[in-house]
Amino acid sequence: MVIPLHRVNVLTGTKGAIITSDASEYANLIKQARRPLLVLGPKLLKLTLDGKLLLEYALELASAGKLPICATAHVKGKMLEMGVKPDCEYDAVEIVNYLKNPDWKGAKKEGNHDIVLFFGFRTDLGNQGLSTLKHFAPHLRTMTLCKYVFPNADYSLPNLKDDGEWKEFLENLTSELKEE
Repeated sequence: MVIPLHRVNVLTGTKGAIITSDASEYANLIKQARRPLLVLGPKLLKLTLDGKLLLEYALELASAGKLPICATAHVKGKMLEMGVKPDCEYDAVEIVNYLKNPDWKGAKKEGNHDIVLFFGFRTDLGNQGLSTLKHFAPHLRTMTLCKYVFPNADYSLPNLKDDGEWKEFLENLTSELKEE
C-alpha cells in the first residue's frame, strides 16, 4: 500500500484509488472520455520542475489533450498573462459542488463532465474534495496529476520525486495525448 502524504487520509472504506504512474494508461482514460475537464490549482503557480513553472506543464497537457480548463484561486490571472483563457473559473469548493450535480452544464455548457483531472492542489484540500466526489458524484471519474497519493481519487499517482519521475510522467502523458 502506498502511504499518502497526510496519514489521516489513509483510505477507509472499500473504494480507493488505482495507483499508477503509467502515462499511457492515464492517456487512454482521458482519450476515452466524452467530456474531460482539467481543474488547475494554485500550487501550479509556486512549483517548478527544472526551472519551468508547473502551470506551463499543465497548459501543454491541456493543449495536447484538447482539455477544457477550470482555473481556481488566482490561476486565471497568470493564465491570461501567458495568453491562455480558461473555460471557467471557480474556487476549489465551488467546482466540487458543481461537479456533484449530474445536471450541471459543465465548463463549456455542453453537459457535465465524465472525468475530471485535478492538478496543483494541497493534498488535504484535494482529498476532501475528492472524497466528496467519490461519495456524491457516481457519474464522475477523478484523476490527480499531483506528485502525491490521493486515496480518494479514482486514479492517482504514487508518491513521485520531482527530479525525474514526476517530470517524466508529465512529459510522457503530454506526448501520449498528442498521438491520435
